[in-house]
Amino acid sequence: MKRYASLLLLLTLLCSACKTDYANLPTYTPNKQLQAVIETPAGNNHKMVFDRTSQEFISEKEAGKDRIIRFLPYPGNYGFIPSTEVGGKGAPLEVLVLSERAETGTVIEIIPIGVLQLEIAGELHPQIIAIPARPSEQLISAHDFRSFSKQYPAIKKILEDWFLHHNAAAKTRMGGWRDDKFADQMIQRWMKL
Repeated sequence: MKRYASLLLLLTLLCSACKTDYANLPTYTPNKQLQAVIETPAGNNHKMVFDRTSQEFISEKEAGKDRIIRFLPYPGNYGFIPSTEVGGKGAPLEVLVLSERAETGTVIEIIPIGVLQLEIAGELHPQIIAIPARPSEQLISAHDFRSFSKQYPAIKKILEDWFLHHNAAAKTRMGGWRDDKFADQMIQRWMKL
C-alpha cells in the first residue's frame, strides 16, 4: 500500500509540472497559421485571464473580487496572441475571435481582419479582431478588413460600442480602425524573438 501511495504522489507531482505555458506557445503554427489562446469564451460575463506564474486560467480580480462585466457579455472569444509582448510591459496582444463559443484554454488558428484601436488613460490599446482560419468554424465570410467593413458594418459598430461601454471605470475612447495589414505588422512587431 505504501508503494501505491508513493507512486500516486509521484504521478501527481509530475502532472502538476506538466502545465501548458500558453503565453509562450508559438505565435504561428508550423504551417504559418497565426494562433490565439482563448481566455474568456464568447457569451461570458466573467473575465478570465491566463496567470503566467501559476500557468492556470483564473478569474481576473477587481477590488479583491472576481471581475464581472456588468454590461453585455463578450461578443466573441477573447484572448491573446501567444509569444507576443506589447511595449515591454509583459502583456500580450489581445484578440477577439468572432466565432461560436470556444472554451477557456482553447488554442485556435485565426485570420486577423482588423484592429480596433482604443485609448484608455492616454494609452493606445489595440484589439485585434479575427475569424477562425478553418472555414467550418467561420460565422462571417469576411477575410480582410475591406470585406469586413463592406459586408458587416453593424458588427463593427457593435464591437465599438461594446469595447467603449463594457468597463465604465476605464473611460475608454475610440481611436479608430486599422486594416488586416496593420494587424499583421503589429503582430510581427510585438513577437518575442
